[in-house]
Amino acid sequence: MLIAGRWVETGTTSPIRNPYSGEVLAEVCLAGEAEADEAIRAAVAAFAVSRMLPAHARSAAMQKIVGELTARKEDFARCLSSESGKPITDARREIGRAIVTFTVAAEEAKRIPGEIVPLDITPGTDNHFGLYRRVPIGPMLGITPFNFPLNLVAHKVAPALAVGNPIVLKPAPQTPLTSLMLGEVVLQAGLPAGMVSILPCTNSVAERMVTDERFKLVSFTGSAAVGWMLKNKAGKKRVVLELGGNAGVIVEPDADLDHAADRCAVGGYTYSGQTCISVQRIYAHESVYQAFLDKLLQRVAALKAGNPAEDTTVIGPLIDEGAAKRVEAWMQEAVKGGAKVRVGGKRQGSV
Repeated sequence: MLIAGRWVETGTTSPIRNPYSGEVLAEVCLAGEAEADEAIRAAVAAFAVSRMLPAHARSAAMQKIVGELTARKEDFARCLSSESGKPITDARREIGRAIVTFTVAAEEAKRIPGEIVPLDITPGTDNHFGLYRRVPIGPMLGITPFNFPLNLVAHKVAPALAVGNPIVLKPAPQTPLTSLMLGEVVLQAGLPAGMVSILPCTNSVAERMVTDERFKLVSFTGSAAVGWMLKNKAGKKRVVLELGGNAGVIVEPDADLDHAADRCAVGGYTYSGQTCISVQRIYAHESVYQAFLDKLLQRVAALKAGNPAEDTTVIGPLIDEGAAKRVEAWMQEAVKGGAKVRVGGKRQGSV
């Protein structure tokens, strides 16, 4: 784990497995309460320095991160694909998105405006003006899910660093390796040592960090149930939640059926449907139902499932076999309720 600019080992580890092969990729040290407290203290100390960093310095640091991510993008993609099971072509796209995220942060670090407001709206306020400016809020905690191991981490880290907020990141337990690689990159950006700490840890340690009043903001991406639970525990600090979706598609009678089938096949099966914006149900008008279904089945049947390390794979594994068994159970339940399996329908391990 990374704490305040140095790599720290503990006696408690967790194996990180390739979801497709089951191979153990690494043993990752888990932070306990002592390590969490050290990271928080470092963030508080770093804020005294980071809040005074000029915009050009923060922007330059983001640009260094962009340069290093660009130079190592294939290494990042391979790591991300190995630990998450995301097909390598999708992993490469995610690295590209993360590079854009840090690029935008580098640009916006120079564009944090204030405003002058005229106050001469009542007698006695002639020539009076108010002004405000935005300032960093302080140390923040970021908690990220497994489905975008780099870009959702970038969504927490890049804005925090761009404005001068130290951040302690708790990555998903299944996919911490990519975020730790990002930690290596951040160390080379020239920021104060306590600006970023990356702490793989148990949920209980994470919950205790959520309640710690030294954090001024908690940013969480994940399920609605967990997000609202953490918000209730966070106290008076600010909380930013990005929660799960429930995405439906409506196919109208005048729709371009080829385009609709193309987009639904991609939207339903990208990363095996493990994203909050995946197509989760489709309503097709009865006048186009059969024609649309035929086109959709043709496209889904053509999607290659298998080893995510291969460039031609579109559907890789779910995050673990337990998740695949859960989907299998849902399918069996649907069939009992009258649904029909028209393509696929057989589980092979975690695929």
